[in-house]
Amino acid sequence: MTSAAGTIPIQTDSPQARRYNHIRRWIGIVDFLLGLVLMVVLLVTGWTGMLRDIAYKATFQHYSLAVFLYLVMLLLLGKGLGLGLDYYSFRLEHRYQLSNLRLRAWIRDEIKGFVVGVVLAGIVAELLYFIMRQAPQHWWLVAWAAFLGLFVLLAQLAPVVLFPIFYKFAPLEDEELKARLVRLGERAGTRVRGVYQWKLSEKSKKANAALTGLGNTRRIILADTLLANYSADEIEAVLAHELGHHVHRHIFKSILVQAGITFVGFWAANWALHYAVDRMHVFETLSDFADLPLLALVGTVLSFLVLPLLNAYSRFNERQADHYAFSSVPTVTPFISAMNKLAEQNLAERSPSRWVEWFFHSHPAISRRIAAAEAWTKAQATSST
Repeated sequence: MTSAAGTIPIQTDSPQARRYNHIRRWIGIVDFLLGLVLMVVLLVTGWTGMLRDIAYKATFQHYSLAVFLYLVMLLLLGKGLGLGLDYYSFRLEHRYQLSNLRLRAWIRDEIKGFVVGVVLAGIVAELLYFIMRQAPQHWWLVAWAAFLGLFVLLAQLAPVVLFPIFYKFAPLEDEELKARLVRLGERAGTRVRGVYQWKLSEKSKKANAALTGLGNTRRIILADTLLANYSADEIEAVLAHELGHHVHRHIFKSILVQAGITFVGFWAANWALHYAVDRMHVFETLSDFADLPLLALVGTVLSFLVLPLLNAYSRFNERQADHYAFSSVPTVTPFISAMNKLAEQNLAERSPSRWVEWFFHSHPAISRRIAAAEAWTKAQATSST
């Protein structure tokens, strides 16, 4: 079967791809439910208070140290509860021949990920409870502003601080391709600080590319798996899509959307804490860090409720970025072939059900993206005649 353009075949999902993605979705659902159950159990049984008391005793009643120790215990409980799923995910990637990661390297990455998570969560928790103690009446407004600042800071630092913890990067050696991509970025009105080869093949057989960072850390990263299997035209088409996000100011708009959601989240957290303290008398004060599972529970429930809306907004942005890519490359043929290659290499679903796409997918289905590219070509041909 061929596409409407008559040149590129329309490919359907293999049973293997459907099965793989079905399992991945259920892993995510079970992981979400386990986290939810853990928070509820800690609150209902009062075990969160027991962990708080242990933390206080171990740190000789030092509040800040106790907050950190409590957080570590909480994260260890969560990690222990989800470790089976993590290992199953590791085995799943190997079962479907998508991973190059050895067991020892996976364990090392899990440890690094946990340590990084403890550090970042520790900063957040210490800041949160410091604000609660200093400004108990308006803590949620102050914390909301502080968290927005942290979000922007992390987006800027991630390419130079966080990503290298898990992956190796090196300047792209292909000067011709590098110059081509830099020119593409200049036409999009963004100044790229560098083009880097991402050594993804050390861990995965999948392919990817991204425009990461903010300001002085903005850079193009191309997986070596992409460089090895895709033509320069296909890589340019993939990157043109990423640059479309810059042209349409999606990063800035997404920050505004996140600001609105986190504002509602902090308001809901403040209401829940006051209800627990003032009416239920579960905690003595707002700054009793035994209430951290309650905060996590509010955040988890809110995230679940807004997930379909966030995904719908993300798919809208992705469609805009695709249309920018269509207009930035000489022909959409490399874009279509790149989409088909990525679907096959990453074992992605080209045509998920409407419900699955609506709830789980932050990108439009690959079949829809290809159809949009072909429709754009037809519209251009019609307008030029």
